[in-house]
Amino acid sequence: MTADGFTTCLWFDGQAEEAAHHYVSIFKNSGIGRIGRYNEAGPGPAGSVLTVEFTANGQKFVALNGGPEFVFNESVSFQILCADQDEVDHYWARLTENGGTAGPCGWLKDRFGVSWQVVPDGLVEMLNDADPEKAARTTRAMYAMGKLDIAELKKVHAGE
Repeated sequence: MTADGFTTCLWFDGQAEEAAHHYVSIFKNSGIGRIGRYNEAGPGPAGSVLTVEFTANGQKFVALNGGPEFVFNESVSFQILCADQDEVDHYWARLTENGGTAGPCGWLKDRFGVSWQVVPDGLVEMLNDADPEKAARTTRAMYAMGKLDIAELKKVHAGE
């Protein structure tokens, strides 16, 4: 294996370039790389986009226009670990815009059908607190939320 590690390949049905540009516009430390095109051998029309290499938040991806055979589902999701409520609000708004859908417990689907978990800093610690009552209260509160509210989660965790 090379020192570059892993690259995540995301399968789209004709939206690879649009998706890559969308993700690059949301995350810092991002950019578009090489764009590969179908040639006369197909199966897509010669000259149309086959792959788009991009980096989002320093992570390497390839967006592939593979066709309608496969679609995204919740069995694979990307976690965004957020430092504060402003980051939670930013990623939630940007990833649900233009046809994305809010889900429960900090989960959402973007307009391409990719699942994301927008996770505030400290949540995992609250959910795994050594005090089972604090952990249970926080878990119940999280289950009742769509976009996670850090202040409310901290309040519930503290028993207020």
